Amino acid sequence: MYDILQQDIKYVPGVGPKRKELLSKELGIETFGDLLEYYPYKYVDRSRIYTISELSGEMPFVQVKAHILSFEEFDMGPRKKRIVAHATDGTGIVDLVWFVRTQQITKNYKVNTEYIIFGKPTVYGGRYQFAHPEIEKAEDLQLSEMGMQPYYITTEKMKKSGITSRTIEKITKSMLECMQSQLPETLPPFIVNRLRLVSRDTAFRHIHYPKNSDEMSHARLRLKFEELFYVQLNIVRYAADHRRKYRGYIFHHVGEIFNTFYSHYLPFPLTGAQKRVIREIRTDMGSGRQMNRLLQGDVGSGKTLVALMSMLIALDNGYQACIMAPTEILAEQHLATIREFLKDMDVRVELLTGIVKGKRRSEVLEGIANGTIQILVGTHAVIEDTVQFLKLGFVVVDEQHRFGVAQRAKLWSKSINPPHVLVMTATPIPRTLAMTIYGDLDVSIIDELPPGRKPVVTLHKYDNQMTSLYQGIRQQIHQGRQVYFVFPLIKESEKSDLKNLEEGFEALRQVFPEFRLSKVHGQMKPADKEEEMQRFVKGETQILVATTVIEVGVNVPNASVMVILDAQRFGLSQLHQLRGRVGRGADQSYCILVSKRELSNETRKRIDIMCDTNDGFMIAEADLKLRGPGDLEGTQQSGMAFDLKIADIARDGQIVQMARDEAQRIIDDDPLCQKAEYQMLWDRLAALRKTNINWAAIS
Repeated sequence: MYDILQQDIKYVPGVGPKRKELLSKELGIETFGDLLEYYPYKYVDRSRIYTISELSGEMPFVQVKAHILSFEEFDMGPRKKRIVAHATDGTGIVDLVWFVRTQQITKNYKVNTEYIIFGKPTVYGGRYQFAHPEIEKAEDLQLSEMGMQPYYITTEKMKKSGITSRTIEKITKSMLECMQSQLPETLPPFIVNRLRLVSRDTAFRHIHYPKNSDEMSHARLRLKFEELFYVQLNIVRYAADHRRKYRGYIFHHVGEIFNTFYSHYLPFPLTGAQKRVIREIRTDMGSGRQMNRLLQGDVGSGKTLVALMSMLIALDNGYQACIMAPTEILAEQHLATIREFLKDMDVRVELLTGIVKGKRRSEVLEGIANGTIQILVGTHAVIEDTVQFLKLGFVVVDEQHRFGVAQRAKLWSKSINPPHVLVMTATPIPRTLAMTIYGDLDVSIIDELPPGRKPVVTLHKYDNQMTSLYQGIRQQIHQGRQVYFVFPLIKESEKSDLKNLEEGFEALRQVFPEFRLSKVHGQMKPADKEEEMQRFVKGETQILVATTVIEVGVNVPNASVMVILDAQRFGLSQLHQLRGRVGRGADQSYCILVSKRELSNETRKRIDIMCDTNDGFMIAEADLKLRGPGDLEGTQQSGMAFDLKIADIARDGQIVQMARDEAQRIIDDDPLCQKAEYQMLWDRLAALRKTNINWAAIS
């Protein structure tokens, strides 16, 4: 049924072997199906012809019908010419101008022949002109057939070989004419009819050649929905399958360890959001199915406390718990935080990272194996084969996007049944993205900060305002506070004018001779980096000069100022993560974004958003819209390839939800994927799995 779409592109009239090779190398187009899914990036309405008297310099691309009166040739230097043709339609005169490939112009176009001339009108010398217009004989074009002209992205190599957007338009048209019979449907009639979608065949024909904007928007809706629907169906089916197959340990009761902590050691009252999330986790752990839950919450929202209290429930039921962090610094911080929370409670908490060696490591491994270690905090060292738990019942994975799917799966082999899994992230994930990346996880959100926390004040300064900024920093340090300076680079880059950390460090030592400074970056040896970090944590140094290695896992409540140099070079999520390093104590904290004055509109927008809000979810939504899902930190490593040809998760949130709802409805009705009425869907899903799309399950 799908043979026509597998047909080699070289058989399309106007392609042939040479063009096929170029299209394959540059765009990955090898078959009819590939070309069909190479969608236009914009359209221009060519259903109307303007008169020359109607032209204005503010117009976008327009077309006129005119005949050429005469040509003029101007010398532009060695072997360079400018050709100007004067054309009229009786209402005025317009100039057509060419600067390159001029030798072909007078051969291709003739005086007193009527042409359709298409381009962007500009004013030069008091007269309208079109530079390098598209020109076709009026008799060759049927205006009623033109409609919306599609535009396709092409590469420099393609243009040099004569394959322009217009060429792709023509070969796509030739291919569609070759495909006389209707394309087979890939969605069942009950979905097409209920959602009032156009057929697949109509959608493909109208996406490339819409007569008007209505045809175009209906085609886009159909193709976007189908693309997102099969992604969501795969995720929902996997999640249902997982829940059915894997039984979880049942934690029947909340016992002495949890209650002792709650009654005597809880450092501050839980927020409403923390209580809600603990209830959700508690329900999961008592349900008999394995928990897979994503816990989202901004820096400082109290995720670690929620994770600890959940682990204590596992301990009360006779099981061990483990928390896995991406870096040694973060693992050690979790260890210190958990031990501080538990104080002198009779709970054994130990650390396992790469720096735990020799006799100490042997003792920890023995304690894990015999069950005397109840909570293990570690890095990826936790999943090594030498680590064998007696009864692992609960796993917390912090900053989940930094671990691969295979690494997380290894944790499951540490236990008879898969343990309950709580995935934590301080990177707020927009709902539509979470639904797709973490679609098989239940989501909990901590959306309020503990009482007493003051929002960080974010200010934007230009790099010529540093003197006054230094005065403010000096005042903060004299009041006993500490300061971060973050640079985007470590060493001078020839391709970049960025301030680099090495020079910046020396400059700051001269600006602040009375204070002590630490320096941390990713190319330092782990032991040296740790030593410098500890000096800052203990208050021995007042200023920490760093790259983004401090983005995750540094908790210094006394630090009240974060200065980010060349802030225009950072993405929104990264700026928000860096800002989260301050505001962790009771004092007012500040984040200063320093940039050059010349900024693009998009960069200015990013900086304005940072100054206007501390809401991580609003920032993540904005970041997704500005940059797209593939650029967001974590999405590339998370096991999901966003190989979407037409849908856009950032902008198509409603369609994502619509696709999700349809997928859920089908899985609810046919959880075992056996009903004949849905067979088309399972066949299509199997066919898509054989394509180059990465349909990897997430958790």
